[in-house]
Amino acid sequence: VFNAETAELLSHHQVEIKQEFPREGWVEQDPMEILNSVYECVEKTCEKMKELNINIANIRAIGVTNQRETTVVWDKTTGEPLYNAIVWLDLRTQSTVEHLLQKVPGRNKSFSKFKTGLPLSTYFSAVKLRWLLDNVEEIRKAVEDQRAMFGTIDSWLIWSLTGGKDGGIHCTDVTNASRTMLFNIHSLEWDPELCKFFDIPMEILPTVKSSSEIYGVMVCFPVFESGALSGVPISGCLGDQSAALVGQMCFQDGQAKNTYGTGCFLLCNTGQKTVFSEHGLLTTIAYKMGRDKPTFYALEGSVAIAGAVVRWLRDNLGIAKSSQEVEELAAEVGTSYGCYFVPAFSGLYAPYWEPSARGIICGLTQFTNKNHIAFAALEAVCFQTREILDAMNKDCGIPLNQLQVDGGMTNNKILMQLQSDILCIPVVKPSMPETTALGAAMAAGAAEGVEVWSLNPGDLTAVTCERFEPQINPEESEYRYARWKKAVMKSMGWEKSETHTNGNPE
Repeated sequence: VFNAETAELLSHHQVEIKQEFPREGWVEQDPMEILNSVYECVEKTCEKMKELNINIANIRAIGVTNQRETTVVWDKTTGEPLYNAIVWLDLRTQSTVEHLLQKVPGRNKSFSKFKTGLPLSTYFSAVKLRWLLDNVEEIRKAVEDQRAMFGTIDSWLIWSLTGGKDGGIHCTDVTNASRTMLFNIHSLEWDPELCKFFDIPMEILPTVKSSSEIYGVMVCFPVFESGALSGVPISGCLGDQSAALVGQMCFQDGQAKNTYGTGCFLLCNTGQKTVFSEHGLLTTIAYKMGRDKPTFYALEGSVAIAGAVVRWLRDNLGIAKSSQEVEELAAEVGTSYGCYFVPAFSGLYAPYWEPSARGIICGLTQFTNKNHIAFAALEAVCFQTREILDAMNKDCGIPLNQLQVDGGMTNNKILMQLQSDILCIPVVKPSMPETTALGAAMAAGAAEGVEVWSLNPGDLTAVTCERFEPQINPEESEYRYARWKKAVMKSMGWEKSETHTNGNPE
């Protein structure tokens, strides 16, 4: 919860959501668990605000932000999900992508680039939805009976919070729609040709709205003892990366931010024009702050594995008990000692779009220990960002003179210093790391009919920041980067999609 005048964070609560890995490369979450975590967070935050003597009647609007391509299909008559949510970095759709490519002249992955800004990849929702329709009998049946609704997590939450099966609003915003591969980013409409190509019935799609308007109001639920926020409008909706761009106040053409979460996402505002990348970046909708307001676009580079690599060191290798400890291990050695880590656990995203890649650690010697591997893992996040930034500089022709950063991993000072060293430019981090939530709050507060938050550049509060300046010489940086690129080449072509199941039990 933020103060609309000062953008100050007043109160918050968070709940970790379980990721399920039913098979290699599959990543799922339970949509009911996601919904219940929202209820719990609302309830707990309101309690905390009462303890702080802040009247919760002052909460004027609610914004929603979500991981974007995660796909869910539910039954509108029961309000229940028909399958787990398939998470954005899930790889089960590799064979679906292969199958779809056969329908494309010359197997051109970029066949829909000028409509959608996206290449055909396991990453986007349409491919996940196609897989669900092909493989889940219950979903097929629900579509036939006209009971099925598709959405990304924002749609699932807004529908559930505005009444669910009793009159819930089935909508999404332009930023989330622009990540489905079914949406024309120029006309701002679902594209009938693309729906036909993926064979997806248009009636299951949500209505697309701007990122800042009243979609509906919060309904009082049995799970809320207090019914704290019933009647409050839900009036902001932005996919998480767009929300962070807004929260970082990147409203000017050429401003960019990098969010370090599970993955890593670098977005550069390109203003009211679409810039199409020649270097493997995506063209996406940045935001549209109101029904009659212009649409702003962004170039985006996506890295699948950033924070997830730290989680992997913790949970899979057990070399540290916490992310904090990974940072400490890395700090002890201050170098990877020639060891390079390419965490291509879900293939490589931008700028390669190479699903056949797999993770590798190379350059090992008898001297290498867990500290060096921890350091190499952090360095990998920085190298991946550098690759995207290089691509962005080529596409935009204006090199960034500093990088604005946010997200959970930015608390890691070693990582931030490394990032500055590898990019050879300053890295600037706001002292309040919750910029994604802030962006959603700004969109909600600025909506017509709410209007408690001004987005005029003159009214935006300057945010206090921490700066990291490069501390190594550029030659050293270039040398390490060249070695990293060599390692990336070795990670490719590891997996063929035909042998993808690896003899896993069906």
